Amino acid sequence: MANGFSLNGRVALITGGSRGLGLTMATALAAAGATVVLNARDPARLQQSAAALKAAGHGADIAAFDVKDAAAAEAAVAGIVDRHGRLDILINNAGTNWVKPLTEFATADFERVVATNLTALFVLAREAAKPMLRQGHGRIINISSVMGQLARPTIPAYVSTKHAVNGLTRSLAVELGPKGITVNAIAPGYFPTDINVKLQQDEAFSRFISARTPVGRWGRLEELGPVAVFLASDAASYVNGHTLMVDGGLTVSL
Repeated sequence: MANGFSLNGRVALITGGSRGLGLTMATALAAAGATVVLNARDPARLQQSAAALKAAGHGADIAAFDVKDAAAAEAAVAGIVDRHGRLDILINNAGTNWVKPLTEFATADFERVVATNLTALFVLAREAAKPMLRQGHGRIINISSVMGQLARPTIPAYVSTKHAVNGLTRSLAVELGPKGITVNAIAPGYFPTDINVKLQQDEAFSRFISARTPVGRWGRLEELGPVAVFLASDAASYVNGHTLMVDGGLTVSL
């Protein structure tokens, strides 16, 4: 079964892949043999991250575009296929958040979060599915959250979109599964990333999360990469439409 986790010869697009959880997953996929294409909006940051992967002996490329730009996403996927001849894995990781009390939460801010956290995932899955369908094989992995199961105050857009990501995952899994493409989601718990720096710095909240989580701590970045490799590999060929919680037991604990 060891070879079942190999990604040799596979090409993977990871959005939000220049840092944080995205780069962690990209690094794990590259170590398993995949050529990884890192996406973000900052070309310089992407080049730096890709250069580090190449220096470690991995195959890496970049695709700088804003995931909210549907035309740019479509062109980027086509460009990846032109350069590499295929696209086997999509990790829809790019996301954003906005924190405001409900009565102060502007409609434009809600719509911006939806555009990044949900609409972009749909567009990229649609475009990535086209070459995957021609190949008869593919893996789409959407990044959800424990907020796709639970909720916290003042982040209604984030909570709503992460719940919707789970539904989108199931819908695509049903449609694409018969055609050789599996679609799953990863729902991380609390990991230290750029998106939650303020929460990390809030000592009371950080202690609350550690106490609330059965394993007694926040997640470590290196604990997420192998999960992405599993879902991207042949080892997970019969896993479809599933949201895999990587949260230390947070969502099953009272």
